[in-house]
Amino acid sequence: MDKEWLKAQADLIRKVDSIDPYLYRKYGVKRGLRNEDGSGVLVGLTTIGNVHGYVMSEGEKQAVEGELYYRGISVKDIVAADRREHRFGYEETAYLLLFGKLPTSRELVDWKNRIGQYRKLSDGFKENAIFRNPSKDIMNAIARAVLFAYAFDDDGDPDNLAIEKCLEQSIEMIGAMPTIAAYAYQAKAHYHRGESLMIRNPDPKKSTAENILLLTREDGRYTHLEAETLDLALILHAEHGGGNNSSFVTHVVTSAFTDIYSSIAASVLSLKGSRHGGANLRVMRQMAEIKKNVPGWRDEAKVAAYLEKIADKKAGDRSGLIYGLGHAVYTISDPRAQLLKKKARELAKAKGRMDEMRLFETVENRGPAIIKSRHPRADDVCANVDLYSGFVYDMLGIPKDLYTPLFAVARCVSWCAHRMEELVNQGPIIRPAYKPLYRPREYVNLKDRK
Repeated sequence: MDKEWLKAQADLIRKVDSIDPYLYRKYGVKRGLRNEDGSGVLVGLTTIGNVHGYVMSEGEKQAVEGELYYRGISVKDIVAADRREHRFGYEETAYLLLFGKLPTSRELVDWKNRIGQYRKLSDGFKENAIFRNPSKDIMNAIARAVLFAYAFDDDGDPDNLAIEKCLEQSIEMIGAMPTIAAYAYQAKAHYHRGESLMIRNPDPKKSTAENILLLTREDGRYTHLEAETLDLALILHAEHGGGNNSSFVTHVVTSAFTDIYSSIAASVLSLKGSRHGGANLRVMRQMAEIKKNVPGWRDEAKVAAYLEKIADKKAGDRSGLIYGLGHAVYTISDPRAQLLKKKARELAKAKGRMDEMRLFETVENRGPAIIKSRHPRADDVCANVDLYSGFVYDMLGIPKDLYTPLFAVARCVSWCAHRMEELVNQGPIIRPAYKPLYRPREYVNLKDRK
């Protein structure tokens, strides 16, 4: 296509679409559905999850220790119980998020069996949805596969909005998602990078975390510590309230009464965005830059000096952002980061990578003060889960192409839960208002235009 024409027309679009930022304040527009203090505009109610990082006192935000609740239960308590009983906990977490209660031992065994029977994909689905015309981007490949599942819905009415039908579809999606992600990666590696095509069948008796490692590793082997660490990461990424971008997309799209496959695919593509699901990749690029450009990066003072350069837009991606720090809700602490950091230390010791672990801790310890010194009115700044998740995935040998897809695997159950919550409560179609900014104009006949 003509590049000069594209440039000229793009400049025209920039001109006609540009809106003076003052007008957003003048008309009280809540950009990003955010209030002036950065808190979210209340647009719905949910019983599924809650993100707690501050309290409102006399109209002002006051920072508190971060908490994350799944159906009213602290994620810290969920993780503590899993570790105390030496078991994988993602499947129990999925049950809790969907059904609002903790399963009994018998219910948990039955639930794992129900998910397990959908791990294996049919040959026709694998071939047509994943391996034919494989995508260069795994998230796009997952979204396409999810949409393709509509054609494989064996009930004959994939648009059925009954909760029974939605639950059945949800279980199938939750069970299949790890395999879809793994196979999409294998397809990309083979068809776009020339690597050997290695396809292994999932094990219906193994946990979600174990199956991911089984399907993505050439030898299919892993240690209990590795699977336990990945299981923790899945739990921590499973839910984050109804207001995060991809879960809100679930509510928006579901409110239009579309099918579950369209709803989940839309949420996957929301998560694909670098502002949402790709933050840990930015952290890893930042860390690689520090190691490359800071001789003696094991020295905390030298790393802090480079972080100042990043904050001053003289290094990094010149955005002034120190990735892995700060969150829209969490202020003093992000409970996900705290839990994952502890496990990351354990894994780093086992892998002989404690020097790198200390580098991440240096960013966590020194970065907030550097940010605050340049933004005095900024809220309290803490490490977020993305600071450690990429490092954990790297230590597990997980390819970078799978970082965000693993987020989608974990979050799929939450999207299903939020979809059913929207359907149960029968809210109106979500339709916020946009104020038009134009003056009425007369239509000019073609022959009179200049």
